[in-house]
Amino acid sequence: MAKIRVLTVDDSALIRQLLAQLLSRDPEIEVVGSAPDPFIARQKIKTLNPDVLTLDVEMPKMDGLTFLEKLMAGHPMPVVMVSSLTEAGCQTTLRALELGAVDFFAKPKIDLREGMEELAQELIDKVKAAAGARVRGKGQGAGGKSPLASSPLAARPSPLALSSAMIKTTDTIIAIGASTGGTEALREVLEVLPPNTPPIVITQHMPEKFTKTFADRLNSLCRISVKEAEDGDSVLPGHALIAPGNYHMTLVRSGARYSVRLNQDPPVNRHRPAVDVMFDSVARYAGGNSLGVILTGMGGDGARGMLEMKKSGAYNIAQDEASCVVFGMPKEAIKMGGVDKILPLDQIPAAILAYVKSA
Repeated sequence: MAKIRVLTVDDSALIRQLLAQLLSRDPEIEVVGSAPDPFIARQKIKTLNPDVLTLDVEMPKMDGLTFLEKLMAGHPMPVVMVSSLTEAGCQTTLRALELGAVDFFAKPKIDLREGMEELAQELIDKVKAAAGARVRGKGQGAGGKSPLASSPLAARPSPLALSSAMIKTTDTIIAIGASTGGTEALREVLEVLPPNTPPIVITQHMPEKFTKTFADRLNSLCRISVKEAEDGDSVLPGHALIAPGNYHMTLVRSGARYSVRLNQDPPVNRHRPAVDVMFDSVARYAGGNSLGVILTGMGGDGARGMLEMKKSGAYNIAQDEASCVVFGMPKEAIKMGGVDKILPLDQIPAAILAYVKSA
């Protein structure tokens, strides 16, 4: 089996060396070269023909976003962004995912002494997932459509409508799980939902700080309200709550009132937040009054929890392989038997509303 060939692009020689060390722990990956800036990277892409690129966001001569945009226009390939954990870094990384990057990896500290094994495994997993991902060229989102922020108004998806007379918003909970490719997939689902959509709880695999920026960005694009969840937040119609990075989010119920609780229990499936944790709580407290959706992502997080939702009477939807960046999570949920319907991403919002109307 051929090794996955990786080219690292970063202006720091120490970071390039550290990334190479982390990736070299896996015998199926080979770092074939490195570049300190996009101009050298462009030449090495031509000569080395890598399978995956790791790309720093901030570099001299040409920033990572500009290079990524040019790359996706002329030579689309799997890219994993290496991003700093700052507010500016979060904004830039989200834009990179919108432009076609498969995933991102938080830039490691050069003097890191603890957690090296976990860090290496995270990077290795992301590079392997990127190698098998469906790469979207410039101007294509998770479902192959133009990103909302950079497309003309006429090209934006048409908002969906939902008659308030046809829905019992207080009785239905929508739970959505996603990972690799999920930031764009979630945007494509949420941006067309009407303001009176039933309450939504979301777990997207992301580190701390990124989830707040991501939620704020979605809130600016959607007709529903979107926010990073805080412990005790009420789950309300027309609102979506996103699990904060490094915290599991669970649904709880007191009488007719739903709310969320946050905790830092050990990671599940190596994730915190974990989709399984959220789905399990939805199965327990909402049962047949819930709808589960599992979107693009690597691994199997959410598959077991989705099965629990189905056993409790929920209706579940999985994104289909053709529209996924990485089919791992939906595939595992389908294999486990927890999925009722498999749909392309662009059909999922309408399917959500159709089920809500009939519930």
